[in-house]
Amino acid sequence: MSGMADISSSPDLIDRPAYLRRMREVVGPDQITVLQGIRRCGKSSLLRLYEADLLKNGVKTGNIFRKRLDEFSVPLTTTADNLARQIAAALDASDRSAMCYVLLDEIQDVPGWERVVRGLQAKSGVTVLITGSNSRLLSSDLATLLAGRTISVPVYPLSFSEYRGFSAARDTRLHLSPRSDDELFADYLRFGGMPSLFSLADWDMATIGTQLSAVYDTVILQDVVSRLQIRDVALLRNLVTYLFSTAGNLFSTRKIVGALTSMGCKTSAETIGTYIEALRQAYILTEMPQTGLGGKRLLSPLHKFYPVDTGLRNLATGFSVRDTGFQLENVVAVELLRRGWNVRVGAGEKTGAAARRTTATADKAGHAQARGANRPDEIDFVANRFDRRQYLQVCESLADETTRERELAPLRAIHDAFPKTVITLDRFREGVTQDGISIVPAAKWLLGEGR
Repeated sequence: MSGMADISSSPDLIDRPAYLRRMREVVGPDQITVLQGIRRCGKSSLLRLYEADLLKNGVKTGNIFRKRLDEFSVPLTTTADNLARQIAAALDASDRSAMCYVLLDEIQDVPGWERVVRGLQAKSGVTVLITGSNSRLLSSDLATLLAGRTISVPVYPLSFSEYRGFSAARDTRLHLSPRSDDELFADYLRFGGMPSLFSLADWDMATIGTQLSAVYDTVILQDVVSRLQIRDVALLRNLVTYLFSTAGNLFSTRKIVGALTSMGCKTSAETIGTYIEALRQAYILTEMPQTGLGGKRLLSPLHKFYPVDTGLRNLATGFSVRDTGFQLENVVAVELLRRGWNVRVGAGEKTGAAARRTTATADKAGHAQARGANRPDEIDFVANRFDRRQYLQVCESLADETTRERELAPLRAIHDAFPKTVITLDRFREGVTQDGISIVPAAKWLLGEGR
């Protein structure tokens, strides 16, 4: 089909096998598959990788139509009717005895695009995949625009395993000496895994900061401010800075309003709730409520908020290294989502009060408190997937016996048979306790442990 370039051996494409496996599983003619995620996380490259995979597995070139609709060569006046005619001509020229694939990238730039996609979905022998920027193609929009006939493939910034692969490709391209896993993990924790970082010739804090700032500004201004027609951009930026710099703390909306008010930002719980939902739908922020609550606490659970990428998180703090434990917790939270787990923050009977004391302490101390203080029975993550469950604690170091016992105690208080794991930067404490709790170094867990 026209609109498709020969990319089967494109040198700038780096494999992301977990996503390809997922796409092979779900892509089909009975629904529209949508790649969704924060800007610049690699959705367009995944569409190209999927195209290359189709070619590798015997799909004819003439049965693939791929078009990126924000490219410079695409006319600014492209309409839904023009696009429909292009696709119709390509389908007429294809082998209709075999499946045809229509891959539409940045589809939101075509007014009325949903009519074209709905029409394709109704055709037999046609499979449709689309991507789009999140300002106009959010999950809440899709149900209305496409009558619910969609399946979403969430796309995240690079996992640590992918990060290693991208780093090796960059080192080879620039003729650099490969870095050790320890060096890679330190950079991953600090600068995150946005794929665009690997297009940079210089790997220094200033260059990385500029690149991440461009992503941050685009998401905030286009996917949040423009979408909601927000006038108080300063309040939004202060909210993002606050949530990012305190990621890993338990909060209520009321607490956030109080903190921003103390900073001189006049606002309300309703406004903050609206802004947080917009950040979540722009895929820059994920929200995890408490689980295991009872009584009145069930009606007003606290939440933890995590940026989708630690590089974006640390951008808000000037890439500070003072809160490595919280950075690690952020990485684990996103990795669990990337692996398809439904994640909640664990809570015991004392957690509510303890968490409130922790948050208050953080507010007074500039959010630089030690990871895990005043949390006698909080479990960091309760992750569920169908009939599976796992409990996870995240701790920077277990060298101190008091810290070790504090982190193990909540897991020991659980009396079911589901796996229980402590993830730590302390590589010298790896093993399994006598009561069956696994202690796993963070890099090892990220590279495959606990899937």
